[in-house]
Amino acid sequence: MAGQFERNVFINCPFDDEYRTLLKPLLFTLRYCGLTPRIASERLDSSEIRLDKIIEMIQESKYSIHDLSRIKAGRAGEYYRLNMPLEVGIDLGCKQFHHDPKYREKKSLILEGERYSVLRALSDLAGADVRCHHNQAEKMVESVRSWLVEAGRPDVPGPNSIWDDFNFFNADLNSDLLQNGFKKSQIETLPIPEFLGFMDKWLDGSGDQ
Repeated sequence: MAGQFERNVFINCPFDDEYRTLLKPLLFTLRYCGLTPRIASERLDSSEIRLDKIIEMIQESKYSIHDLSRIKAGRAGEYYRLNMPLEVGIDLGCKQFHHDPKYREKKSLILEGERYSVLRALSDLAGADVRCHHNQAEKMVESVRSWLVEAGRPDVPGPNSIWDDFNFFNADLNSDLLQNGFKKSQIETLPIPEFLGFMDKWLDGSGDQ
């Protein structure tokens, strides 16, 4: 995928089941707009060092989306989730310090679920344009789509078109899988590579891409 630098989008996000309601429309929006999401869960190899895989994906991607909506501990005794801020730092470092000048053109989107929550945790990002999706799937679509336009891709479809087709896709996916031996709970936790495969097949068949 190294040759697809101009179309690759590195995704830095939580991987808990609750976040899937946001991750799925995020992935769909990128593919609907003709881009290639790169996410750590796209492949599973227990012998592969996770950080090495993340660095590889960052270097292969012109675009990055960092969702920091889950970095705060959920209850007393829990730690902050620091993997995601670490990956932001690696991405920003790649843009600033990589010897290849093409990395100066990297574009990043930082997302949060509650307005100003990121700046309370990471004050060094003061002045950065952080978008808030309010933990709502439709707002995720709108945030990502608007950023793509501002990042130099003005030809992407409108947010309502993306959202409507995402819901059509979800309905078709659930119907097909329920008829082919899946339980509802298994559809909701479908492995990301399998979900991406179904999504690409649906988009190819719909004529949108």
